[in-house]
Amino acid sequence: MRFRPCIDLRNGKVVQIVGGTLGDAPDAAVVTNFETARAPADYARMYQADNLAGGHVIALGPGNREAALAALRAFPGGMQVGGGITPNNAREYLDAGASHVIVTSYVFRDGRVDAERLQQMLDVVGRERLTLDLSCRKRGDTYWVVTDRWQRFSEVAITPETLAQLADTCAEFLVHGVDVEGLRLGIDATLVELLGAWSPIPVTYAGGARALAELDLVKLRGRGRVDLSIGSALDIFGGDVPYRAVVAWQRRQESKEMRDA
Repeated sequence: MRFRPCIDLRNGKVVQIVGGTLGDAPDAAVVTNFETARAPADYARMYQADNLAGGHVIALGPGNREAALAALRAFPGGMQVGGGITPNNAREYLDAGASHVIVTSYVFRDGRVDAERLQQMLDVVGRERLTLDLSCRKRGDTYWVVTDRWQRFSEVAITPETLAQLADTCAEFLVHGVDVEGLRLGIDATLVELLGAWSPIPVTYAGGARALAELDLVKLRGRGRVDLSIGSALDIFGGDVPYRAVVAWQRRQESKEMRDA
């Protein structure tokens, strides 16, 4: 289990938002927790210096292409990229330094996984460089994948069968707990537990983290098989959790893994 850093982009700037407020309308009332003039590439270089590979650059809407490319070039091979990825632009991001491309909405149509579109992505990038974003919201007792800026419920539920089937088509899953994303009210521990029990491939959970202790909580509830991304809670994004303490946690984790190997 490891910490995965993030760079969220809106209108070319690094931000942290409440994910559930990101709608399609131009005047949508997006709740922004943090915004900075600091360049996205600066964050990428910081993550590289701290040996924190495997994070993600997410474009929240249009106007982020150049910012995303700059971040990827600053940390070659160190970050994944998502947001508006299609077979037509995926190669550009990979060539700029992305380790993986992250895809959600493109491979969903009419609420279901579009096998033809998924195959198109695989033909361009290959399974080993594709991450499927299965960000979800809870309806009833079930978590359902949401698409189109997390506003539309699909007919795809987070189940052992779904994860096993989709694991044959990608290298990793990225799962935002959209109901708590950006709220800093704590992780969705139930979702983390399900991912740890059911996902046959690497999976990163994001959403709601508010304290350093939640790294250990995710490790416990996710059986050591679920990685954690922390956004709004970090002090580098205006929160209270010291980024340096998270880096130190990661170093301790790596040392323990080496001792146990």
